[in-house]
Amino acid sequence: MDENLIKKNILHPGKGTADYANGTKVTFHVKTETVEESPKVIDDSKNWKSPVELLLGKKFKLEVWEACIRTMLPGEVASFSIDKSLLTPYPLVSKTLREAYGKESSEKKEKKPHHCCGMGFKEGLGYPELDELVNSPKDLKFTIDLMKVEGSGSYEKEFWAMTDTERLDSIPMLREEGNSLYKEGKHSEASKKYSEALGRLEQLMLREKPKDEEWLKLNEMKMPLLLNFSQCQLLQEEYYSVIEHCTTVLEHDPDNIKALYRRGRAYVKVFSPAEARTDLEKAAKLDSTIAPGCRKLLNELAAMEMEKTEHDKTIYKKMFT
Repeated sequence: MDENLIKKNILHPGKGTADYANGTKVTFHVKTETVEESPKVIDDSKNWKSPVELLLGKKFKLEVWEACIRTMLPGEVASFSIDKSLLTPYPLVSKTLREAYGKESSEKKEKKPHHCCGMGFKEGLGYPELDELVNSPKDLKFTIDLMKVEGSGSYEKEFWAMTDTERLDSIPMLREEGNSLYKEGKHSEASKKYSEALGRLEQLMLREKPKDEEWLKLNEMKMPLLLNFSQCQLLQEEYYSVIEHCTTVLEHDPDNIKALYRRGRAYVKVFSPAEARTDLEKAAKLDSTIAPGCRKLLNELAAMEMEKTEHDKTIYKKMFT
């Protein structure tokens, strides 16, 4: 670390060692200020929804931050006054961090399109204080509170940091975690696991050409996850979500009994009689073991229709009396 360009001041000492191998995950708060007579705060992660996380050795866009953190001990708080010559990427990094960690609030400025290769700087970043730094670079002071240091292998990797094999292997693991939570009656937590697994699958599928062999394999993995997720959503009374996800399954497998039955139940709850009747009658025909449950739902639907008819009659009678 060049002491002519970076000046460090320890505000609170840390403990342990600062020998961080590549892949170490650090969690920290950072406050950014201008270095002038009346300092101006540009960013303060304590106002964001969570601290910043960084994997060392992964070519972070602002290399000077990584260099600073590698000099710190766990629990240390230090300020670093850094020469503007090392901070060219900072405005774009700040924009990225704000949109990743910042609170969803009115403080977020109108987004403007940005491109790589510097075109985004020309068009503006959507934050006046960052645009000012682009046009008039300044020395900055970063106060870093190094909250947590986790060695490589001691934490669950973020999806983006995984290898292709790790990404694919993580999906059935999430499904099993969801299944265990479901058996414990923790339907909301299970739903989140299934949702995360589905999100990861979608990302992997985007990299494949639709209907190609790899895409089809991933799509097959997706179907049971959609069914598990829709069951959790059904128990949480998220009926339109159930309809959406079961419809996806039925587009792939029109005779899927679980999808028909669950979508039929959801259609009853949102009072879509024709759709509910179609699904439940087909499910009962395909599987006699669920026929009693289907008949019960169809009777419930008939009662709802009768009640609605009587209600409508009362309304019409009042209108014409």
